[in-house]
Amino acid sequence: MRIATVLRALNPLRELAAADAHCDLMCGVYNPAQARIEAESVLEVAKKYHDSDDETFRQRCVFIKEERAELVKHHLSVLWTDYFKPPHLEQYPDLHEKFWLAIKAAGDAKKTMDPAAGEDLLAKIDDIAAIFWATKGGKPAWMTD
Repeated sequence: MRIATVLRALNPLRELAAADAHCDLMCGVYNPAQARIEAESVLEVAKKYHDSDDETFRQRCVFIKEERAELVKHHLSVLWTDYFKPPHLEQYPDLHEKFWLAIKAAGDAKKTMDPAAGEDLLAKIDDIAAIFWATKGGKPAWMTD
C-alpha cells in the first residue's frame, strides 16, 4: 500500500462517501424469525408450567416466560422501527396496527400462563412475517416453514 493512500484515508478533512441503505444496516440482518423463536418459547414454557406440580420449576417457568416475552417485544420493536419504512406503510396500511397488537400480545403473554396467549402471539408474528417476506420478494429458498 502506498503511503499517500494511507495519508489520504487518515485525513479528517477528506470528503466522505455517502452510503445509502434501506435499513440501519444493509438489508439481510432483519428477520421476524427472531421474535418467533422467542414466542415459541413463551408457548412451550406455559405448557410445561401446566404439566408440572413442582412449585420451584413453575416459578422458573414464569421467570423464563416473562424474559422470552420481553425479548419478543424487543425483536418486534427493532423490526418495526428499523426495517419497515413509509413505502411499506403505503403498501400495507395496517402494518402499524399489526405491530402494536403483536407487541401488546407479548405483554399480555407476560401476564398469564395460559398457552392460548402464546398461540395468539405466534399468530400475530406470523401475520407480520408474511408482510416482511412479501417486501423482500419471498423467503429465500433455504428457509423452511
